[in-house]
Amino acid sequence: MLLLDDEFNLEQAMEDLEKIVRELETGKLPLEESLALFEQGIRLIRLCSINLDMAEQRIESLTGKLPEGLC
Repeated sequence: MLLLDDEFNLEQAMEDLEKIVRELETGKLPLEESLALFEQGIRLIRLCSINLDMAEQRIESLTGKLPEGLC
């Protein structure tokens, strides 16, 4: 699992999210474990969103506009 530190890796976060979803979809986890995984997934989603927003801002600051499809 991705450690939440200064070394954020979007690709690793996405892999971790996929793993969390697969585990939750089994329906075999105890409630507390499911809630903990859900919370971890929400944190990863927020970090991914922030990271993508920052990347968009960098692209826009370098080029003056966003690439097609990101608008």
